Amino acid sequence: MQLQTGVAGKIKALDFMFENSLVKVIANRNCPEIKLAGLTVGPFEEGNEYEVLYWVARELEKFGVVRFRNEELLDSARLYKIHWKERVQTAGQISELPKDFYPKLRRYLEGLREEGAKHPEKMREYEKAKQLALDILNLRLKKVVSLASAPAQTEHILRNLTAEERLLYEQIYKLINKWKAQLLEHENGEGLEGR
Repeated sequence: MQLQTGVAGKIKALDFMFENSLVKVIANRNCPEIKLAGLTVGPFEEGNEYEVLYWVARELEKFGVVRFRNEELLDSARLYKIHWKERVQTAGQISELPKDFYPKLRRYLEGLREEGAKHPEKMREYEKAKQLALDILNLRLKKVVSLASAPAQTEHILRNLTAEERLLYEQIYKLINKWKAQLLEHENGEGLEGR
């Protein structure tokens, strides 16, 4: 149970870091400086590009002040492309995912689900995206488990893992090595190699 709590806590920490990372937005309209509790954003001039914290950008977007740049968002076309790329690669290859893929994926699916609740015809789009996401997750999971069950990997091989996948890789690698060591130990504590 500690493994679950530890991993869940680390994923929440990564998500918190994402919420507080800088993203690029484009101002939809002119807006004076806005002062929040200890934070000042703006002023914004229509058409100009700005960098703001992700959570601030989402709030400004709700009020129509800004919109995210396309490369900051995940959409169905990008998801299809990522899915295709993962499927055509061999088991040992791990493609690079867009920066902050999993936090963006969670928010994309959440947005589609909310749209589907308001407009039932959109539910099909949510279901398709969720299935694609699960396929990507399973394809990558198999690769992570395969890497973790092999001898220690070099940084070159692990470089395309996301922070969340790296977390999983490290946990599985430790667990597998502990399991192997336990299997090879003799009841008096002497390993097979000491015989």
